[in-house]
Amino acid sequence: MQPKYVDPNEWLAANTLDFFHYINMFFGSVSDFCTPASCPIMHAGAACEYTWVDSQKRSVKLAAPQYIDYAMAWIQSVLNDESVFPTKADVEFPKDFRATVRLIFKQLFRVMAHIYHAHYDTILHLSSEAHLNTLLAHYICFGRDFDLIDKKDTAPMADYILLLEEMGRI
Repeated sequence: MQPKYVDPNEWLAANTLDFFHYINMFFGSVSDFCTPASCPIMHAGAACEYTWVDSQKRSVKLAAPQYIDYAMAWIQSVLNDESVFPTKADVEFPKDFRATVRLIFKQLFRVMAHIYHAHYDTILHLSSEAHLNTLLAHYICFGRDFDLIDKKDTAPMADYILLLEEMGRI
């Protein structure tokens, strides 16, 4: 829930930055197990393969670690761009700020979905599943509350999200 006197874009910016850091931290915990050999395709289950869109707007198949590296580097560059995520009080957010945040949320969800589908056993071994599940629940609730994620983008995790809903966690 957004605090009463906080600018909506400031709230989106602060939470987007937090989600980036948390998801990046979770990927860091499994990154030794996400290699081009173990994850030659960026996927979120057998029926969902992600491709990277390069600078010429071509769809390129990448190994998961390379895709995630590109996605996180792109997100980091956007977060560091003062024209998109201003840090000065007198600078306004751009008109397309929400659209940019939606793109960031889409990429972050793909990273989370890959972690669940390809590396959940590692998360279990690290006894981090409760933390990851809480992060997913928070991410889904925030994304829905602020219309930052489309149902079609969350389809690879739909069954699990439904389970969290039925358990009252979302």
